[in-house]
Amino acid sequence: MNEELMNAIFARRSIRKYTAEPVSDGKITKLLEAAMAAPSASNRRPWHFVVVTDRGKLDELAEDHPYGKMLFEAPLCIAVCGDPGASSRHWVQDCSAATENLLLAAVALGLGAVWLGVHPSEERVAAVRRALGIPEAIVPLNLVSIGNPVEEKEPRTQYDDARVHRERW
Repeated sequence: MNEELMNAIFARRSIRKYTAEPVSDGKITKLLEAAMAAPSASNRRPWHFVVVTDRGKLDELAEDHPYGKMLFEAPLCIAVCGDPGASSRHWVQDCSAATENLLLAAVALGLGAVWLGVHPSEERVAAVRRALGIPEAIVPLNLVSIGNPVEEKEPRTQYDDARVHRERW
C-alpha cells in the first residue's frame, strides 16, 4: 500500500483560511495537471478551468457565492467548468473527478482548498458565468478556493460500516 497516497486522501479537508501569500505559477500548473489527469467518459475531457488571481474578481466571486466568503482572503480560485456538448451526459462526473484530483493535489503541494458548489443552482451559474465571462455553452460546476493554509485540520477518515453493503443491499 502506498502510505503517502492514503495519508494525502485522509488529509484532504475543507480549508477556508489562508495567508495572503500568492500561490506560485508552478503550483497552479501542478494543480491543473492533476485535475486533467482525471478519468473521463470516452476520454472526452469536457473540462475547462478559469484561474482567478485578480483581487477584484476574487472579491466579486465572494460576494456572489453565498458560501464563498473565504474568497475575500484567498489568493487563488479555480472555476471548474464543463462542456455538456463535448461529453454528452457525463460532464458532471468527469469534472467532479477533475475537482477531486485538484483537491488532492492541493494537499500534496501543502495548500488548503475548499470546493464551492455552483451547478445546478441557476442563480450561482449565472453569477459565475457573468463574473468570469464564461460562454453560454459552458457550465461552471464549482469554484475551488485555494491558498496557503492558516488553519490546520487533523487527517481523518469518515468510514461508516453502516453505509457499506456487501453483495447486495
